[in-house]
Amino acid sequence: MYNLTKLKIKKPAHVVFEAFVDPAHIKNFWFDSSSRWEQGTTVTLRYEEYDAQIDIELIEVEVNKKIVFRWGGEGEAGNIVTISLNEMDSSRTIIEVREDGFREDDDELISILLDNKGGWVYMLTCLKGYLEFGINKLRAAIVH
Repeated sequence: MYNLTKLKIKKPAHVVFEAFVDPAHIKNFWFDSSSRWEQGTTVTLRYEEYDAQIDIELIEVEVNKKIVFRWGGEGEAGNIVTISLNEMDSSRTIIEVREDGFREDDDELISILLDNKGGWVYMLTCLKGYLEFGINKLRAAIVH
């Protein structure tokens, strides 16, 4: 079972890619702190506003094309997230986020998928606001 979210961003793929992998950029739309995302590494992402952190294992990083990571579990556990960048032309990129690993037998599956989808839509909206308009105050605005 997977969840899929897509959004068009009016920036070239290399700009979108760097927004994720460069700690100087990711803090403007998603997590407060990170280290550079490189294949084969484990990166700790921190959300100071929520007093939370998560480790991600970067499985595959294809420059300007794709980022694949595992999160939410140890070893083979956890979900796999694939962020694909499909450059339409030199000024537009379709970003696709696919998260695999949801349990079909989970009684809360629908609720989990809806919550998950909302999270990806929110992150991508913050990314779009940051890259297209320089807005970096949207992130971490959701109140739990």
